[in-house]
Amino acid sequence: MRPVLLVDVDGPLNPYAAKPQRRPDGYQTHRLLTPRWEAAQRRRLTDWGLADGRIKPLRVWLNPHHGPALLALPFDLVWATTWEQEANDFIAPALGLPTLPFVSWRSPRPEPAGGVFWKTPEIIAWARGRAFAWVDDEITDADRAWVAEHHHGPALLHRIDPRIGLTTEDFAALGAWATDLG
Repeated sequence: MRPVLLVDVDGPLNPYAAKPQRRPDGYQTHRLLTPRWEAAQRRRLTDWGLADGRIKPLRVWLNPHHGPALLALPFDLVWATTWEQEANDFIAPALGLPTLPFVSWRSPRPEPAGGVFWKTPEIIAWARGRAFAWVDDEITDADRAWVAEHHHGPALLHRIDPRIGLTTEDFAALGAWATDLG
């Protein structure tokens, strides 16, 4: 069985923290009005007494080369993003990815102690001991320690700089890790 690559959108695929006026090289700008984004913005406008205000689409930077690069890795791909199904509806087509399974997050989100990212326990529960790599911009040493203690299988938690997104070096590291698993 191949390992799983759990992919976050904002940070790894969408370098949202890059300078707002300077799109990173190789990325294309997408203006996306997802149902969840639209509903959240509509609630915000209503709270401000501007129920009839215009909803501005979400600016997302995506690199079209990331889709083929992800598909070339020796992993089964899974979305691990708050976009959930909307990643299949909006991100996958822009990158040339097929519909992928996704981790469905609990609501309300539990807040683990000790600086552990809220996604970490849910990913471990989802993985059920299966070998996985996870790319996210919010991974810390606290998450690595938590996974080492609670996950009974190989795991690579690979932090991505949200100002840069996935790089050639990241793809190489992921491929090498999966290959080393045998």
